[in-house]
Parts: sequence; C-alpha cells; structure tokens
Amino acid sequence: MFEDKIHDFLRVTSMEACKDTSRSRGEAPPVLKKMAEESNRCFPLTDPALLPDIPCNLMEIFECRESVRTYSSEPITTKELSTLLWCTQGVKMELSNGKTYRNVPAAGGMHSLETYLFIQHVENFEDGLYRYMPYEHALAQLWLKDSSDIDFSEAFPNRTMVEHSAITFVWTSVVERLSYGYGARALRYAFLDAGHVCENLYLAAQALRIGVCAVGAFDDELLNRLLSVDAEKECAVYAATVGKV
Repeated sequence: MFEDKIHDFLRVTSMEACKDTSRSRGEAPPVLKKMAEESNRCFPLTDPALLPDIPCNLMEIFECRESVRTYSSEPITTKELSTLLWCTQGVKMELSNGKTYRNVPAAGGMHSLETYLFIQHVENFEDGLYRYMPYEHALAQLWLKDSSDIDFSEAFPNRTMVEHSAITFVWTSVVERLSYGYGARALRYAFLDAGHVCENLYLAAQALRIGVCAVGAFDDELLNRLLSVDAEKECAVYAATVGKV
C-alpha cells in the first residue's frame, strides 16, 4: 500500500535512524564545489554588484506571484539571467571551510544543489545546456542544442512549456553533501532545499515581469542522462520553465 511506503520512508529517514553518519564517524567532509571540465567553455555573468536595483513592492510581488505556462518569443537578457541565478544560488561569501553564504537557506549550509539551464532564448547565448558555477557566477557550456540527438523536452510530459520557454532550470542534488551529516535523512532535505530555491526564482522573476512554472513531472532516467550525471551520486530533483510573458 502507498500509505505503508510513506510510513516506511518517514521511519528510515527519522533523526533517530540517521544518527550514524560520515560526520559522526569523524570522516572528512565532501567537496562542495563542482568544477567545470577542461572542455567546457565558460561565460562570466554580470557582476552582482553591477546589477541594476529593481524597485518593487514586496507585498505586490507576493500577491501577483503565480505559475505562468505560456511564454512569448522575446529573449531573456543577460542581465536578467544573471539576476535570476544570483537570487537563486548566488554566493554572498565563501568561508574557509568551503561552505558558502548564499541567497537561499540550505540544510547544514552544504548547498547540495547544482543548477542546470537548457537555454533557448537568451541574449548572447547559443541554444544548449549550461551549468551555473555559483562560486564564479558564470555558466559552463555543456552541449549545444544542435549537437544533441535527443530533444530535451522529451524528458517532460508537458513538452509544450519546455519547447516554448526561454530557459528550463533543472536542479540536481549532489546527495553526498547532505548524507555526510544526515544519512538517509538527506533525502528530505534535498527536496526542501530545492523548494527554497524555486520560490526565490518565482519572486525574482515576478519582480522582473518574467513568467515561471515549477515542474515536478519528468522522466528521471532520461533527464539525468541528458544532464550527464550519475544518478547514484547526483540526480535531478526539480525543474522550472522560464520565459517572457
């Protein structure tokens, strides 16, 4: 029964069941920074200090925030993209232990999430898949749309939103970063962290008059393959389509 599976999940991820962890055994913590491959072209984004202030009414943003599933063909500007990434995963300060202060909360300050962008309508960027490098505030180009033999939208049941979006955000979790301190309970925190990030995307996009729709339905195996990640170590947990309205 489905209810039994829920109870089993809550039991095996309870704090009592997850006391024995790599951290409690005194093992070294995992690396928190994912480096770009030598073959990846890297593109610096607008320095956060140079991003323009956005006058806004906070209560209006909360009231008007909604999921938008239909987008125009107008491209996202590079400054708008920089703003969205800074607001969702931007590093405010790097600490001596490798941890970072960012614009979103994260379990244990481990920031297990990695941000991938399937870009189709962004100024000065070729269509294709990129990964955000938060420490550098830059994008690493992974592959171009024309070079892939698989349509990225095939990983999503609602293909239309992806096909017509300017960008599809995909967040993965590098589970070791969380399991180091929390064991199996890391599964809970990975999805909670993704929710924090996606809500920041909604609010930042609303201030910019850009549409967003969170996406939880996708083909896990296909999407992980398109991202070129080993699902046992890093797996997709959430996505969102973005575009001008």
